[in-house]
Amino acid sequence: MNFHILTLFPDMVERGLNTSIIGRAVGKGLLNIETINIRDYTLDRHKKVDDYPYGGGAGMVMQAQPIYDAWQAVAQKIGRKPRTVYLTPQGNTFQQEMAKDYAKEEDLVLLCGHYEGIDERVLEEIVTDYVSIGDYVLTGGELPAMVMVDAISRMVPGVLANDESGTTESFEGNLLEYPQYSRPEDWMGKKVPAILLSGDHAKVEAWRREQSIKRTMERRPDLLADADLTAKEKAMVEHLLDKSQGKC
Repeated sequence: MNFHILTLFPDMVERGLNTSIIGRAVGKGLLNIETINIRDYTLDRHKKVDDYPYGGGAGMVMQAQPIYDAWQAVAQKIGRKPRTVYLTPQGNTFQQEMAKDYAKEEDLVLLCGHYEGIDERVLEEIVTDYVSIGDYVLTGGELPAMVMVDAISRMVPGVLANDESGTTESFEGNLLEYPQYSRPEDWMGKKVPAILLSGDHAKVEAWRREQSIKRTMERRPDLLADADLTAKEKAMVEHLLDKSQGKC
């Protein structure tokens, strides 16, 4: 998969993504992460890419021309108009299902804004998706872009050493991940649950499923509405809710 990141700070993005799992995947040729410095495409001799907003107001606005030309260079290189994501608090909140969807793309462009925003005209021309990583404001789109690259890359076949780990962790099936334990068996008086030492894989899986449901109910009950639960599991959730509300 090829990521094309349009940014004013390519070094920041490259340093953040060239390590750990993502860096190894790039080294194996499973991923390609290209940063495009928007300043390289400005026509201003001082490399200026922003100007005052029409109508007045605080701050500066990124100009359309350098962004469009940087994007056009990518489109020409890959021979088509690419799916293009603008990282903005005004976008749809990024979720795991979106990561899976984006991972199907051969090429994905991520546009990182700065200052008070970007000239609306270029957004209308090139952007296909508006995405936010949360209801808060950052200084630029670089960190959100890095978050998206990390989450999407995990869904690309071969990136994770264990093919199963990408589909058995938090948010899979709208359930949070079950508790995990490692050695030693007894740490500071806290023991690993006996079921995990039993060697009975069916019972272990059943315990993990139950723990995922309980943890989701405690920490992210909003996810349960879309979780794929059996009738027995739904009854368990209702019982636990009643118990927490003092109804039983």
